[in-house]
Amino acid sequence: MAHLPYVEYDQADQVTKQIYDKTEARFQMVLNIFKITGHAPEMAEKMWEIFFDILQEGDLSWYEKELLILKSTKMGDCFYCVTQHEAVSARLGVSPEKQADIVGVVYRTSPHYEANEVAMLDLCSHIVLNPEGIPKETWAAVKQFYNDAQIVEIVATIGAYLQVSKFGDALGVELEEVWAGHEPVLFNAEPPNSKAAQGHFDHFVSQTPNA
Repeated sequence: MAHLPYVEYDQADQVTKQIYDKTEARFQMVLNIFKITGHAPEMAEKMWEIFFDILQEGDLSWYEKELLILKSTKMGDCFYCVTQHEAVSARLGVSPEKQADIVGVVYRTSPHYEANEVAMLDLCSHIVLNPEGIPKETWAAVKQFYNDAQIVEIVATIGAYLQVSKFGDALGVELEEVWAGHEPVLFNAEPPNSKAAQGHFDHFVSQTPNA
């Protein structure tokens, strides 16, 4: 259960309604993680703008950013974020097989991943685990494929989704009912590590028809 109530559209102030309208235009629905920030409209307006910027084509493609989002939030054990972005990345053409191979270091030898994506995901893994200890070989590999502007966008995307995943988990944000029946991909390929994530996963699977 979430630690704060969700602010529904009819309860929201004008600033929050504008955020919700943007959210619905982008995701076809107002997600619970947006509803929980309705308690702090001015902060939420600024907080979510970076995510609206990330979730589109930029110096880095949206497709590549979705791979980074899946990798960073899976490493962070965020069942909520991973489930959302399995759906978003699928709409952009990331197959379930490619999604599943993002776990651990499977992507390094997966036929679904190109050399530039492997370099990018290696950087992502180091940023999650030890951002001050990224090997020079990892940086060299990334710089083979990406320019300075793209590298800034890579690191910004990873940082933003580490932040939002911890934000959502801390507040106990729950998956929306629309996800009932969704077959988890990454968490089936690699089970959750934390007790909290395992609890979310078990509850979700138990609510899934024919689970």
